[in-house]
Amino acid sequence: MGLTSRSLFYTVVFVAVVCVGLTLWLWPRLSGRGVLPVLGRLGAIVVTQLTIMSSVLLAVNSANSFYGSWGELIGKYDRSPGEVTQITENGGANAAPVDAGKGGLVRSTGTEGIDKSDIPQGPKDKVGTLESVRLVARRAGVMEPAFVYLPPQYYQEQYKRQRFPVIIAISGYPGGITNLAHFLKVPKTASDLIGERRMQPTVIVMVRPTIAPPRDTECVDVPGGPQSETYFTKDLPEAVKSAYRVGHEASAWGVMGYSSGGTCALELAMRQPGTYPVAGALSADYKIKNDLTTGNLFGDGEAGEKNKREHDLLWRLENLPAPRVSVLVTSSKEGEKNYKETEKFLKAVKEPMTAAKIILPSGSHNFTTWRREIGPTLEWMSKQMTFPQDVNN
Repeated sequence: MGLTSRSLFYTVVFVAVVCVGLTLWLWPRLSGRGVLPVLGRLGAIVVTQLTIMSSVLLAVNSANSFYGSWGELIGKYDRSPGEVTQITENGGANAAPVDAGKGGLVRSTGTEGIDKSDIPQGPKDKVGTLESVRLVARRAGVMEPAFVYLPPQYYQEQYKRQRFPVIIAISGYPGGITNLAHFLKVPKTASDLIGERRMQPTVIVMVRPTIAPPRDTECVDVPGGPQSETYFTKDLPEAVKSAYRVGHEASAWGVMGYSSGGTCALELAMRQPGTYPVAGALSADYKIKNDLTTGNLFGDGEAGEKNKREHDLLWRLENLPAPRVSVLVTSSKEGEKNYKETEKFLKAVKEPMTAAKIILPSGSHNFTTWRREIGPTLEWMSKQMTFPQDVNN
């Protein structure tokens, strides 16, 4: 029986119930003094507790997909990178200091939150660097933490007037930007790919998916509430362009993320293709729903229902013109709950939208899986984005 199978869960629950019943029935017989009765009582307690805890842990794992197989549980799993499969023809083309002034939109926070192990080791002009900053959002009215990876070319003399493409990387909820740097290893992966010339030099801005923690804002402009979509599509690009040598044309911009960050990436690209025409979504959902962490994201009444429908990406593909964007989605045949929905989404894609996929044979909703997908995703995105022709004057 598979680790996430219902038959295993029901069997363990049944065994737990039997153990509780047997403990209650045998307890009077084990109430005597002496070594054997004491050992019997201890054994009954231990076995009962183990079966109950096993039931709970299986339920938690099934709900959150921490481990998708017995191999993953014991540390035996495939570490090889996923392979990108293009579903439709590709429609894409192939040092300035941070402004830390009082009125700047990007403000340096030194090395706040950065672990030395997350930084590519070596000279800046050889491996790039990682900066910790705060992004000032004038429209959304927030100041958000971010890590900014600058490629080695950013510091090289021959590129001193050159602008660079940008990828916005969004973490899952409730994780933060440290997950992108430390667990997903975005800066190191990008540095390696650029060094191997498998990815063009790219600035990567790492952010979290919510702008009103602990509420999960899901990159949605909430009526009367946090303006998360506005932050990602207007404030964030404005801030990054104000402080770094990055491309000003949309063709140089992409967005990616994992889990709820992947959902955000797809939503932002399909709803705002003029800002993010390229998206990479690792283990994403294809519609946004209200839950205990989000509260009411869409508003009430007819307007709220319309808003909710428009955040259902399958509904958009069926009822609205497809946007001119290129997207990559990932899933696993075993271990990921979004596999069937991913297949539905890919079948629904129509021109001028293009799609690619990474489908692993097995892999759970965790960083072990996403680390297999992040390199191929960055490499694929880089091929869809144009290197800016505009130069810094």
